[in-house]
Amino acid sequence: MDSSFQQEVIESNKPVLVDFWAPWCGPCRMIAPVIDEIADEYGQSIKVVKINTDDNPSTATEYGIRSIPTLMIFNDGKRVDTVIGAVPKSTLASTLNKYLNKKNYKQ
Repeated sequence: MDSSFQQEVIESNKPVLVDFWAPWCGPCRMIAPVIDEIADEYGQSIKVVKINTDDNPSTATEYGIRSIPTLMIFNDGKRVDTVIGAVPKSTLASTLNKYLNKKNYKQ
């Protein structure tokens, strides 16, 4: 993913939710089903990318990831929001909707 981040996230033509996680992270495992539900429900409107910080240290360092899970939203190639920690689905959905509404995407 370090090598394809530019293409997968920065050059995406729709908003991207990036999940920075690691296999040993308990809260990451707790939020994983929520991320999967978001990916299913918002699949037409957003792209969801998961980045294992152990396998992709360059990208994690570039974006200053200090704790995981960290969820970042990119829109038009720019980081527009960050959510840190295992948050409820409603919190993540309301954060995403702020950016989807700007683009007039339908859920």
